[in-house]
Amino acid sequence: MMSHPQTEAEYLAQFRTAPVSGFSRRSLLAGALAVGAMGLSACSSGGTTSPGAAASGEITFGNNQADPVPKAAIEAAAKAFQDANAGLTVKMNTVAHTTFQENINNYLQGSPDDAFGWFAGYRGRFFAAKNLVGDLTDVYQATEGIPEGLKKACSTEDGKQIIMPATYYPWVVLYRKSVWEKGGYEVPKTLDEFKALGDKMKGEGVVPLAFADKDGWEAMGTFDILNLRINGYDYHISLLSGKEDWTSPKVTTVFDTWKGLLPYHQPDALGRSWQEAAQALQKGQAAMYYLGTFAAQQFAKGAEQDDLDFFTFPEVDSAIGTGAIEAPTDGFMMSKRPKNEAGAKKWLGYLGSAAAQDILVQADPSVIATSQKADVAKYTGLQTKMLGVLKDATDVALFLDRDSRPDFASTVMGPALQSFLKTPDDIATILKNVEAQKKSIFAS
Repeated sequence: MMSHPQTEAEYLAQFRTAPVSGFSRRSLLAGALAVGAMGLSACSSGGTTSPGAAASGEITFGNNQADPVPKAAIEAAAKAFQDANAGLTVKMNTVAHTTFQENINNYLQGSPDDAFGWFAGYRGRFFAAKNLVGDLTDVYQATEGIPEGLKKACSTEDGKQIIMPATYYPWVVLYRKSVWEKGGYEVPKTLDEFKALGDKMKGEGVVPLAFADKDGWEAMGTFDILNLRINGYDYHISLLSGKEDWTSPKVTTVFDTWKGLLPYHQPDALGRSWQEAAQALQKGQAAMYYLGTFAAQQFAKGAEQDDLDFFTFPEVDSAIGTGAIEAPTDGFMMSKRPKNEAGAKKWLGYLGSAAAQDILVQADPSVIATSQKADVAKYTGLQTKMLGVLKDATDVALFLDRDSRPDFASTVMGPALQSFLKTPDDIATILKNVEAQKKSIFAS
């Protein structure tokens, strides 16, 4: 029996006092592709190995970062690791991000790699509860610089650490400074100002908001931020935990508000990838884009620092304010029975270190390091601003498919949001279907 843990909300509450921490995106368990079609392979064995045990040989690594910038970042970290650890090699098995996620269930039940990229929060605990991933408690405890506020997101309910956190990033409204200077646009503080700005942009022939939902996860971020702004953090977490009625007026208000914003979005979102939407922003075809700062990966090297800026989503209700933000965390896990356990632990311990994360965030300036020992003096202006926004946040959510059961997020909410985008006048029917499926899934 799987149920959404109470500790998720307890963990997230720590962000109200924790110094710096954070949390990635996307769907899960929808895959019909065979593991072989993904090219994900490795061998497995048993045993328990401490992080200090002698390690040698090949470490197979399931890399879910196939886009050029993050792929280059993890490859640079692997090279530095191999240079510092004679006798150890990392064999990369890179698979497209969404393909990896959609097939993760079959992957872990087949012959997974020794280690693989994944996400902090419920999505990691879900597979730990299925006994499909390895215990990293000894490696985690031996790794310096991990924020205390991240611990629950990286742990099982009984307190074992299963995820080595590495990078995180906020979801914000991105824009190009040069485009805004040319248009004379000013950052809106309220939803009314946001819509007025959108009207001005449309009047000038500019698409206000780039938008995409081809893979079924991108629109989750828009739902999340509207619910956070309209109903507050506590209600948001309770709703995603299966404890609230999706047909309630509170939820209907979120979708009614979103419906009023759709005219400012790029049309035909279901046929557009997030990369294509980010390119629309980069090319000046759209003036804003609400997405994670990983959108900067679609900008030319240096342009993300020189011309890309952002602001947090504006206020909808003055009683709620703008203190809540989403900040997904990416990390790494070990399979249940890795062929090279000693090597896998050595590799994962390295990825949790400031040395590795300095490499990752310098190669990919769209993210920042989770390690408190990371060299922030080398951050770009964009990264420094990201860090400041997350420090100032009163509440930090992980993202819809981190804060809820993965089967509910992928099989119910992804399709429901796509249905809304196709037929925004049918909100009542869509939410009625969501509520019915929620009751069935959360009762199992």
